[in-house]
Amino acid sequence: MANEIKLATESRTEFGKGASRRIRREGKVPAVLYGHGTDPVHLTLPAHETLLALRTANALLALDIEGTKQLALPKQVQRDPIRGTLEHLDLVVVRTGEKVTVEIQVTVVGEPAGDDLIVNVDQQTVSLEVLATNIPQHIEVSVEGFVAGQHVTAADLTLPEGAVYMGEPTDLVVAVSAPRAESEEPAEAGATAEAAE
Repeated sequence: MANEIKLATESRTEFGKGASRRIRREGKVPAVLYGHGTDPVHLTLPAHETLLALRTANALLALDIEGTKQLALPKQVQRDPIRGTLEHLDLVVVRTGEKVTVEIQVTVVGEPAGDDLIVNVDQQTVSLEVLATNIPQHIEVSVEGFVAGQHVTAADLTLPEGAVYMGEPTDLVVAVSAPRAESEEPAEAGATAEAAE
């Protein structure tokens, strides 16, 4: 489940490209915090610590804004396309007990019954409504002992308490299939050629 990642912040009063470049030179990253009908708050965050925090999907940030703690989730992250450094962050305010909709990574574990079977992941992520303070890092799907034709739908997922899947229960998540016989394609091609003649 989500652990709060503490980040010290500073309010900023300088805006524009020049100010942003100066902030980044100082090893910080400009950010805007908004949500819940409040006025946007312009902040600077420590660039290195923030970069490490964002390695966690749906990182729940505990911001220290001049002595006041505020929970936030990254909404939009701008990175330098070449260096990968952080350019700017949009953060959204969240409150304890509030539910948010997030994309959660699907992690497949286990091995199907046959060595030649193929595991097809139909959804790399699933959309869940969860408590902002209880966001799972991933959803685990086991294919241990599966045979060709077995599959996992959204209804089969083990979700955290209180989490709600935002799609249909019948949505396919993972399926196990047998490899296609290599001889099928040439045979089909031959049949097509004969039909053309």
